[in-house]
Amino acid sequence: MTYSVAVSGASGYAGGEILRILAAHPDVEIRTVTAHSNAGQPLIQHQPHLRSLAQLTLAETSPEVLAGHDIVFLALPHGQSGQYTDALGDTALVIDAGADHRLESVADWDRFYGGDFHEPWVYGVPELPIAGGRQRERLVGASRIAAPGCNASTVSLSLAPGVAAGVIDPSDIVTVLAVGPSGAGKSLKTNLLASEILGTANPYAVGGTHRHIPEIRQALAAARASGEPAAGAAGTSPDRGIRISFTPVLVPMARGILATSTAPIAPGATDEQIRAAWETAYGDETFVQLLPAGEFPRTADVVGANTALMGLAIDRDANRVVVVTAVDNLVKGTAGAAVQSMNIALGLPEGTALTVNGVAP
Repeated sequence: MTYSVAVSGASGYAGGEILRILAAHPDVEIRTVTAHSNAGQPLIQHQPHLRSLAQLTLAETSPEVLAGHDIVFLALPHGQSGQYTDALGDTALVIDAGADHRLESVADWDRFYGGDFHEPWVYGVPELPIAGGRQRERLVGASRIAAPGCNASTVSLSLAPGVAAGVIDPSDIVTVLAVGPSGAGKSLKTNLLASEILGTANPYAVGGTHRHIPEIRQALAAARASGEPAAGAAGTSPDRGIRISFTPVLVPMARGILATSTAPIAPGATDEQIRAAWETAYGDETFVQLLPAGEFPRTADVVGANTALMGLAIDRDANRVVVVTAVDNLVKGTAGAAVQSMNIALGLPEGTALTVNGVAP
């Protein structure tokens, strides 16, 4: 069976990456691409690297244009997807690459985003350890999927094995991320001009203000076995004692995230138990790989790949576990996770159209 696909926000970075991956997918037909201000223009004018899709023209983003497809990908700015998802009830599979359907908590949404709150969808990070299994099981047969925030999924994947196994204390997490500007989208912003970012590193959203913080807390809470109901309808945050200091730093690389995350070692946890937690979580995974002891990843090794590579260290002097994870924010961080989740939902081979091989040099 061939599935018809529409991709909104197709002139942007996330939309373009979804299209790049889907162009090599044998089970889909990219039928429609949409945009807002760029509607009516050839796709190739905005995505000149997508030569195999040169015949497509950007249509206006509207529920009427998006309807009638088997699968709809929404790659829109945060807060804009909900107006379309509400009108796509007849679409078999909708995948939102924005934040509109990620959070369970109304309070978190109001604090970090604002605007209308929309119901949470199945979270699109298949390998994420959760109480009793993997997020993958929840994606099987799903009709509505929330693709992750790139920083959030990187940190969550980094620490969830330790939280699930009880070998780290999640009440004192510290993470610092070097991130490329493509994660901020394609809209013109002065602080993202080459003349502003080349030769410098700039922290932003410092002091607990970054929008991905509640998403990380939510994911790590799911990793911790608990009988408590998930929050959301009551408007309280489902963090369950997850506390995180999160500092992103903008660096001059187009793509990539290098997240260094640390957490205290739980009392009594041995070095062997700590490393075994990550080996057990990811030993059989294709797209999340723990490197041998003493090795740590580079962002250069994941460019263009759907892989999260991580290295783990145990700092007994500081009594902390250190996890360093590299991803391509546009692939494993966004578009690759979305397509991987699509494959699972449809019962297709999970790795279809995705690669573990990066581009070098």
